[in-house]
Amino acid sequence: MIFLGVLLVLLAGAAVALVLTEESARYILFGYTFEPNHLEMFLAGAAVAAVLLVGFWLIGSGSRRTARQRRRLRSAKAEASSRVARLEDEKRDLERKLEHDGTSGDRLVSRGPETTRP
Repeated sequence: MIFLGVLLVLLAGAAVALVLTEESARYILFGYTFEPNHLEMFLAGAAVAAVLLVGFWLIGSGSRRTARQRRRLRSAKAEASSRVARLEDEKRDLERKLEHDGTSGDRLVSRGPETTRP
């Protein structure tokens, strides 16, 4: 959307530049000669202004949408990192608890393989 908005703004700017650089009311565009009257010139100016406004609107709405997506992504990353930090803390606590239980003498005694007697 931002690209299309910039393209429309540049198009409107080119139209304004074309009108300002011509010395007469005769315009040659793509091999065609135009000689508009006052009403046609006014309507062309209104159309160029509308294209310019639509271009600015597209740039603004595209920028807002991009900012909203970045904000959402940033909050998701922050939430994920806090979740990882919580899990790492829980892991450290469990490791400490396991280490403490292992040194207190409450170890599990492993027995060898049981043999069955016939």
